[in-house]
Amino acid sequence: MTTINDIAKMAGVSRSTVSRFLNKNGYVSEEAAKRIQDVIHDTGYMPSQSAQSLRTKKSGVIGVILPKISTETASRVVSGINQFLQKNHYQVLLADTSLNHEKEIEFIRLLQSRNVDGIILLGTHISTELMRAIQESRVPIVVIGQDMPETTSVIYPDYLATVEMIEYMLERKYRQIAYIGVGGEEDPAIGIERKRAYVDTLKKYHLTVREQWIQLGGDFSIESGYQAMRRLMETSSSRPDAVFVVTDRMAIGAIQYLKDHQYRIPENVAIGATGASTLSKYLEPSLTTIDFQNEEAGTLAAQLMMKALEGEDEVEKKVIHSYRLLKRDSV
Repeated sequence: MTTINDIAKMAGVSRSTVSRFLNKNGYVSEEAAKRIQDVIHDTGYMPSQSAQSLRTKKSGVIGVILPKISTETASRVVSGINQFLQKNHYQVLLADTSLNHEKEIEFIRLLQSRNVDGIILLGTHISTELMRAIQESRVPIVVIGQDMPETTSVIYPDYLATVEMIEYMLERKYRQIAYIGVGGEEDPAIGIERKRAYVDTLKKYHLTVREQWIQLGGDFSIESGYQAMRRLMETSSSRPDAVFVVTDRMAIGAIQYLKDHQYRIPENVAIGATGASTLSKYLEPSLTTIDFQNEEAGTLAAQLMMKALEGEDEVEKKVIHSYRLLKRDSV
């Protein structure tokens, strides 16, 4: 097995020079650096992670806690995180909570026991227990998707984006606009902010907010969207001409219900959603949706994490991420 002493001998430099090169913590001439790099390439030498950790007091690993690893949103966020961290010589350790809120707290503590340097959490809720776990953490934590008090957070502009979607529907001459969302207030971003934006926008334009036109599903599944649309169309005394659905997956279910019952989209009912999933542009008709640009959000969270790890004093606590409205054929 090749050792650091072997690398030094083959490159014609001292062991300390090789150490400075590997740890990037001191001057190494350009010529010496090239010889060391060439030897490392030729020998396939891999530095001992455990030895480096002892010297630098860092593991070179960032824990990432996901609500569900199989979702497109999570994979895009992780892609953005991973691309940035890899360039900065960090690795990612993933933890999947399967939408179990207690697991979020458990993984925050478990990842610290595995000596990660920091944790990025894709937030799905805010609770006293979760906030306590974050406040007690020995390592920096960055949250994506929720405005977590006293915590560095990358926040999606759920309210503003939903207002823009509803106003776009109004611009397209739809006036009977319904809402399909999720129940409960544990998820402030999706469960509260998007609904609040819908209600506020209708009131702003002096349109009636009809309780029977607000249907809440039990989760974000396609089936949940299908059943919410069924209730909306079968139990209301009058029918909407447009529906805002809080996620693309639920919108797919809502669209399928309409197709099963011979409604034309958007002629009979227009559909708008949030998510910008890959499938959304291949639906028939293509889905008008809000794109929160998740890869960029992941990159931004990773950048904030690196600032925290490098000890920068002015790491932003709240960063509002950007979005865009994708105007397609369903509205």
